[in-house]
Amino acid sequence: MAVSGDAQTTRTGTGKAPVTMTTANGVETAANTATGDAMGDAADGAAGGGDGQNGRAETSPAVDLSNEQLIAFYRQMVLIRRFEEKCAEGYAYGKIGGFCHLYIGEEAVAVGSIAALTDKDHIVTHYRDHGYALARGCEPGATMAELYGRATGLSGGRGGSMHLADVGKRFWGGYAIVAGHIPLAVGIASAIKYRREQEVVVCYFGDGATNNGYFHEALNIAAVGNLPIIFLVENNNYGMGTAIDAASRVTEIVDKAAGLHIPAEQVDGMDPLPVYEATARLRERCLKGEGPFLLEAKTYRLVGHSIADAAAYRSKDEVEQYRAGDPIARFGRILAEREVLSPDDAKALDREVIAEIEAAATFADESPEPDPSTLFDYVYAKPLD
Repeated sequence: MAVSGDAQTTRTGTGKAPVTMTTANGVETAANTATGDAMGDAADGAAGGGDGQNGRAETSPAVDLSNEQLIAFYRQMVLIRRFEEKCAEGYAYGKIGGFCHLYIGEEAVAVGSIAALTDKDHIVTHYRDHGYALARGCEPGATMAELYGRATGLSGGRGGSMHLADVGKRFWGGYAIVAGHIPLAVGIASAIKYRREQEVVVCYFGDGATNNGYFHEALNIAAVGNLPIIFLVENNNYGMGTAIDAASRVTEIVDKAAGLHIPAEQVDGMDPLPVYEATARLRERCLKGEGPFLLEAKTYRLVGHSIADAAAYRSKDEVEQYRAGDPIARFGRILAEREVLSPDDAKALDREVIAEIEAAATFADESPEPDPSTLFDYVYAKPLD
């Protein structure tokens, strides 16, 4: 543990790869994903010893969760994965327009962290936002309808892939401007403190955003005000197509918080349990007035930056290394090893999720487009005559 001023910086390890990696078979999909039958592989690997180191699934940290909660974590990760694969299909058929950024490979971060929050807490995120919406409990049908630009979507078809939001769930949305949402999250945290509410903000962004002035200014304001906010960095090693060490002299994001005396931690973002544990613990400290905090989740996207990105800037060997640590396959083996979720039950769960996502896509397909007469709605709080 390195200590700078009154801030503690805790690392799980060094280098690009997550500290622990396992092996699982992955299957390419039409979206150039790294998963395909990863859920089935998880069950098969656990039943037959898997492909992990010494034939064993690695163990996650002990957390106080019931078997039902652990299975719910697994189901949410599978739901996000199958949703994203369906998005890739919809994009290929021209049903989804504009940019579309898939969350494949990073599911453990959203699932683990959001599970540690309450309904009163606030979420602000970047444009790779589908996974957060689903983890927060947004309906897959309404979420897919938003991507299709339909009136039944979360934002009435006005936001699309990068601007999902659900006010009732305090999910304040995805923002397309890199790092532009970080000051907004700080504003929410400032309002919470002013009103003396027992609430916390979690603001998600990628490693590329930490090179932006918004990041440094917002963290400074949050530190000065001791605001109840967790800055959760998904460090997947790339800002679009630029490797982190080609864009920043500082490649361990936790070090960027040290200069502001903000306590920072690194966690394995390929496993939902350490993410959950860290988020829950830091949330409690925020409620005690000890915020802000920075939490760096070391993760990896198993697909390109967007669907249109062939990811030629990454070597095949690098992608295969991370593909071996697919978070869904890995977590599935852990649950099977602990006799929480059997291989057969995991496969049945996957079939159930696939049916749910197919229904969501059908709902989106059959939903109407926004009425042109509503074009100027929501532009002003009080519409002009």
